[in-house]
Amino acid sequence: MTGTVEAYGAEPPGAPGCPAPHRERHPPIMFVRRSAAVLAATAVIGTAFAPAALADESPSAAPSQAVPSGLYGTTDPTYDGVWRQSLALLAQDTVDVRPAAKAVDWLVGQQCASGAFAAYRPDPAAECGAKTQVDTNSTAAALQALEALDAKDSVTGAAVKWLKSVQNEDGGWGYLPGTPSDTNSTAVVIGALEAADVDPQDVPSKDDRTPYDALRGLSVPCAEDGGGAFAYQPDKKGRLAANADATAAGVLGALGEGMAAEPEEGADGDTSKGSRCVAGDSLSIKDAAANGAGYLADAVAKDGHLKSALAGAKDQPDYGNTADAVVALATSGRTVEAGKSLAWLEKNSADWAAQSGPAAYAQLIFAAHAAGTDPRAFGGADLVKQLGATGPAASEAGTDAKSGSTDGNADNTDNTDKSDKDDTDGGVSAWWIVGVGLVGGIGIGFLISGRKKKQQ
Repeated sequence: MTGTVEAYGAEPPGAPGCPAPHRERHPPIMFVRRSAAVLAATAVIGTAFAPAALADESPSAAPSQAVPSGLYGTTDPTYDGVWRQSLALLAQDTVDVRPAAKAVDWLVGQQCASGAFAAYRPDPAAECGAKTQVDTNSTAAALQALEALDAKDSVTGAAVKWLKSVQNEDGGWGYLPGTPSDTNSTAVVIGALEAADVDPQDVPSKDDRTPYDALRGLSVPCAEDGGGAFAYQPDKKGRLAANADATAAGVLGALGEGMAAEPEEGADGDTSKGSRCVAGDSLSIKDAAANGAGYLADAVAKDGHLKSALAGAKDQPDYGNTADAVVALATSGRTVEAGKSLAWLEKNSADWAAQSGPAAYAQLIFAAHAAGTDPRAFGGADLVKQLGATGPAASEAGTDAKSGSTDGNADNTDNTDKSDKDDTDGGVSAWWIVGVGLVGGIGIGFLISGRKKKQQ
């Protein structure tokens, strides 16, 4: 058992050991849990790759592209604009802060007429076309945020309808429509369905399998190495390998919780069950969640945090995964382990969050909220204030910033510099595709949540 989130392949710019110019120009985001568009060309070349590694090399990463005025964060939004905006808005709502109306409207304006969201659309006034790379993670994250903010039913309902339309036969979802199901994508969609008051049990696939069936199928059998954890996906031989990031997501999904999960009511921190793994062919979804929580509890038991195995980052902490683990552990009722990891984050995460931006602050807010502590007094810092400083000022008290007034193709023409429109089809630049060919033979591996990972 290990708490390491392993990785393989070449380092992305911004990782330890990369040239200094890259680190200075584009602060690393690989530790922020966002499902970047890693599978876009999988069906074509059979290779999953790391767009964050390519983003720093593409023209779209240059400062010449204006950051939309309603968007949180100042870095290039091509690969994570909708994701980081969704997390920021959801985190603010969680702590009873009304986001700025233009921040909410920006997110609503990113929606395609189909109901789906891409990672980023530089020109929301333009219709989504075949080249617009919509994905399940951006859509599910946006849906969670917009449901919390009481967006119009026409907005949220369209997102739900689209997510249902791209469900796989095994009951789960992949990052892109038509790609194999993975734990992270399936879990974030479950959280979105729950936010929309749609019971995942009532969302069967064409093969009459539910999202929970898909998650059970991704739970590592107890008798195998890393038993009880969730795998990201099966490998080419169908084997499941434990993955800490997928496990944190899988536990939440199995519990039917979203990113802003509440602590378990009446939880007393009892860990008498230890990491005992419940086995059997009739594994229930609750058993799968408990098994995953037990794996995470063991993983953080020694140091209070998970570790990264990014190339050149051996034995270094993984702040984003640790925050996610806190939410999963607290929601599972394992408050002792959650509290230990939260205390570690309070002491050590400030530099990471400041460098990584709004999604990182949101993750820490989710962790504090799930563990029942005040994010405004987090290791001497006010996470709510720090998050707010990365985007447009929140509305004054009494002002209704909960929006959804714009439709999926809203004309937010003041949001971007349209000079880059022709180079970015729905946030996917030609350089991005060229980069796939360059790294296809390197074995870069999956970069989910902005992190390269290897199923350990």
